[in-house]
Amino acid sequence: MVAHQNVIRLFGSTDRWTGFGPDDVWALFHSYAFDFSVWEIWGPLLYGGTLVVVPFAVSRSPEDLLRLLVRERVTVLNQTPSAFYQLIQADRDHPEVGGELALRFVIFGGEALEIGRLADWYERHAEDSPRLVNMYGITETTVHTTELALTAADATAGTGSMIGLGIDDLRVYVLDTALRPSPPGVLGELYVSGPAVADGYLGRPDLTSTRFVADPFGPPGQRMYRSGDMVRWAPDGSPNLEYLGRADHQVKIRGFRIELGEIESAVLRHPDVRQAAVTVREDASGDKRLVAYVVGGPDGHGGRVALETAELRKHAAAALPDHMVPSWFVQLDALPLTTNGKLDTRALPAPDLAAAMRRPGAPHSGGGDLLRSLRGDPGRPVGLHGRQLLRSGRSLAAGDPAGEPDPRGVRRRTRHPHRLRGADTGRADRLAGLQRQRPQGPAPADRDGQAGGDPPVLRPAAAVVRRQDRRRR
Repeated sequence: MVAHQNVIRLFGSTDRWTGFGPDDVWALFHSYAFDFSVWEIWGPLLYGGTLVVVPFAVSRSPEDLLRLLVRERVTVLNQTPSAFYQLIQADRDHPEVGGELALRFVIFGGEALEIGRLADWYERHAEDSPRLVNMYGITETTVHTTELALTAADATAGTGSMIGLGIDDLRVYVLDTALRPSPPGVLGELYVSGPAVADGYLGRPDLTSTRFVADPFGPPGQRMYRSGDMVRWAPDGSPNLEYLGRADHQVKIRGFRIELGEIESAVLRHPDVRQAAVTVREDASGDKRLVAYVVGGPDGHGGRVALETAELRKHAAAALPDHMVPSWFVQLDALPLTTNGKLDTRALPAPDLAAAMRRPGAPHSGGGDLLRSLRGDPGRPVGLHGRQLLRSGRSLAAGDPAGEPDPRGVRRRTRHPHRLRGADTGRADRLAGLQRQRPQGPAPADRDGQAGGDPPVLRPAAAVVRRQDRRRR
């Protein structure tokens, strides 16, 4: 339950730097069911400006949106980072259109912003025309909570998702599980106190009591909101918060706690990757696997750069521990968005392993080559009869058997040489049988006349049969 007075104070508390007025033209980009739209609608109503309602089809076409912004002379644009990354691409592809923009502000919210991905925008636009502002926010604290005016230097500083400080009339705390302040650089949960905090959840006193708690640092009777977002003060001691993801966005795979956002950041640092999203899916055996969805950059001919699995995995492995390297990479033309402009994880397609095996030039010498193809490392043998544990537990996604000698002749052993389960042993036997039945011979040549080669990035499957569906059959 959010009172109208909370919205009025939001604009009053940010007026010192916004300077909104009757000459501003606002774009209603988001659904009115998304709290971001409160800022988009109330802004022009309060200041006497103009509101342009963006048609849904236009909101899903970055090029059409770019042309609408120019045609309507929009000065205030609010964007989720996922939507703006696509607009950056349209601006790059059509600089003659982007050069006519009348924007004063682009305000980010709704998702974590990868500030480094704004460098491309700053190459074509001055840092104050428009001014880019990152505003972390929560519905329960009335749309926006923090503010950070960005500069071109921020985009090349290599920092994380910085969100600045709390709006003037709010207090923000970074606390540990005992509600003690976390020192700079130390992870903690973000709590928000002040006049923006909502009254609670309608008809949900149980949930209200767990999220809206007493503020031990404020006056008697003051409440604060427990956000569930993990942040830290900047390690250098500067007054700046870094957003590190949702507390419930961490996943646990084979005993390891994994932050998906950290994997996405590592994949995005590849020079040919423009967008990336990482999710967890179950394979046919029910084991959880990390899947990275990637969008390549332009190839200069109106298409996208073709990304190679082995190269992406090598890049990710250089920055991440072994258990955080994605098992599969799936290349898409664009990441799907919800009506709110956020990443639509439910629309991300399942990896099509069968298609990868049918590709021209794929190895055909049996089960061992199948394992090598899935792993993205055709030069490394994977044994079937030795019943070895594949390193890091990513069965088909890794292939360092215990005791395998490396090229220098040094015998290596896995750190945890457990025995395989009976089901794993049975699968190895079936693969070995397939290998004996297949005709032996050299792998077919690829398009360049060379045998083998790195497997491509997996393409999405046309349909997915869930495990429970198969059991019913």
